[in-house]
Amino acid sequence: MRARFTLTDIQQHALAIVDRDGLTGLTMRSLAASLQTGAMTVYNYVDGREGLEELVVDAVSALVEIPAPSDDWLADTRAVATALWRTFRAHPAVIPLVLTRRTSTRASLAPGEALAAALARGGLAGVDLFVAFRTVSAFVMGIVQAELAGRLSHEDDPDSAARRVEALAGDALPTLAKLAPVGAAFSGQEFERGLTVILNGLTHTPRPFTPDN
Repeated sequence: MRARFTLTDIQQHALAIVDRDGLTGLTMRSLAASLQTGAMTVYNYVDGREGLEELVVDAVSALVEIPAPSDDWLADTRAVATALWRTFRAHPAVIPLVLTRRTSTRASLAPGEALAAALARGGLAGVDLFVAFRTVSAFVMGIVQAELAGRLSHEDDPDSAARRVEALAGDALPTLAKLAPVGAAFSGQEFERGLTVILNGLTHTPRPFTPDN
């Protein structure tokens, strides 16, 4: 008997539900309704909640537009990191799953391979490559989460948030008090400038890792 749906069909419908209704909105019943079929039919394709969530992670990973490699490893690293950032920003509700769920297809690992390969072309290997890979990946996910938190903040605007921090910090925490208005005026460049800081650090040849370092 020919399958009514493809794995891609299931992934796309599941992701659309999460984008629209959040993670709590994704159930076997809601997925079945989206596919216009019965819940028992969905079980022929997905083995429970964990399988659903893995499909969503795979669906988002497949949306990352991986750039073709070049002879400039720094540019390649920036391009892959930017592609990841743009994709995750477009699907913020999926971020908790990306952080906590395993991938279930080889294709979903392609963005990670592209990032690791770009860093390796810069001469990194072993533990140094692993640390660099984790650092760039963590920065991408962290900045997306920070941007999401900002959009969900109950503050009326960045200026009111800055004034609140300044008032709380006062003279006892002078650096934070001075930093608050800077953050309120600074927008749209956190990712680019933060990634530049990291990549500038990677251009310096790291010391080989030893337990005493």
